Amino acid sequence: MKKLARQEKIKRGKVQRLRALVSVIAFLLCAGCNRPQNSRDIAGTDPAPRTVSTAAPEAQSDTSGKRLHHTGSTHDSRPASSPESTASAEAASQTADSGARKHEPGPYASAKYESEEYELEERLQSMTLEEKVAQLFIILPESLVESTGPVTAAGELTRNAFQDIPVGGFIYLGSNLESAGQVKTMLSHIQDISRERLNLPAFLSVDEEGGRVARIGGSGRFDVPVIGSMSEIGESGDKDRAYRTGAEIGAYLSALGFNLDFAPIADVLSNPDNTVVKGRSFGSDPENVSALALSLANGLHDQGVLSVYKHFPGHGATAGDTHNGYAFTEKTIEELQSCELIPFRDGIRAGIPCIMVGHFSLPQVTGDNLPASLSPAVITGLLREEMGFDGIVITDALNMGAIAQQYSSAEAAILALKAGNDILLMPADFKSAYQGVLDAVARGELTTERIDESVRRILRIKLNFPFYFRQ
Repeated sequence: MKKLARQEKIKRGKVQRLRALVSVIAFLLCAGCNRPQNSRDIAGTDPAPRTVSTAAPEAQSDTSGKRLHHTGSTHDSRPASSPESTASAEAASQTADSGARKHEPGPYASAKYESEEYELEERLQSMTLEEKVAQLFIILPESLVESTGPVTAAGELTRNAFQDIPVGGFIYLGSNLESAGQVKTMLSHIQDISRERLNLPAFLSVDEEGGRVARIGGSGRFDVPVIGSMSEIGESGDKDRAYRTGAEIGAYLSALGFNLDFAPIADVLSNPDNTVVKGRSFGSDPENVSALALSLANGLHDQGVLSVYKHFPGHGATAGDTHNGYAFTEKTIEELQSCELIPFRDGIRAGIPCIMVGHFSLPQVTGDNLPASLSPAVITGLLREEMGFDGIVITDALNMGAIAQQYSSAEAAILALKAGNDILLMPADFKSAYQGVLDAVARGELTTERIDESVRRILRIKLNFPFYFRQ
């Protein structure tokens, strides 16, 4: 029965893609006479295959440091020196007060976007509630198969567990990563399992910042460049170097099979007593941090690896360590806006796809001690509504002390979704968190509309892999 159901789901996926293709063809037949002759001028698309290089592009000489451009569900990573991206930068500056970026696509881009949204909605409606909720989690592979030791392969045990709960993705620690061959095989099998079950790729992620947080580059088990700390790049202020660093990391991650990196650190080191991001941050100058973080993200994206800005709204202002327990900052919203929020604001305007929210509290902003990652005021109010971010919001790891010491896994998952997060990272007890969300929907504490809202954001990226940034 499971096999028949899986075959039927795959068949539905093919039908859905065919319908979307027919929509685009129909539009082109009707509107072809109005289509610009130079297809490169259409919404920034380039029909020719792009040669990826780790050399820094000309855009890095632009003092703005902004290259990403978001139109609907695709990104444009062309150099900022082009006329199109210069116009984009001017448009972005005009929306500085609102924090939101606006773009009016041409007719072909509109049709393409509408066809993609049509496919997205069809895919969303074809999914069960259980499948949707599963997509909201990125977890350790051990959490899915309930292993007491590190998982280093993806065989029948993983396949059977994924069949029951097709999670959105996995995060891998050093203990999961033994050699290049082992990692490539494991991640390739995971993608096969995910596509077979849902006809969707899985987010395969890792913490690879460089410096002291490098699961691969710092292990000594892989023939990859050894990346220094971000503080060194910060001291240099060299955007070309930041871009090359992102491209180097992205190149070896992509070659191994990863598609998401929890980097760059966009935290401004505003508290000199901070030990959490010291050495990991680009420094204490918010403008410098902003430019370098965006350059590193561009390097990752040019190698097909999604970046994740972290830790919103700025872990560099705290003294405590959320790995161990409660941490907070007494900064006001005005103080955050003049410092810690600047890199995130600039990244949002440039079209960054994902932001991770930290577990530290902001009592002067929210009026309570609720961690930012569980706060509607921080995520829905500040990040979504005031700063205009409509990408994927990811919690910091939910097994960290600041959360696990105060909440059960189910409670934390429900609160995180209520606050506005899309992806729940590494709950201490995944099965409990997953069932807790389903139970919350059943009793009306969470709505299906709220679940769909996050799944849409996830599908918008997944349906465009592997060319999310290079269409």
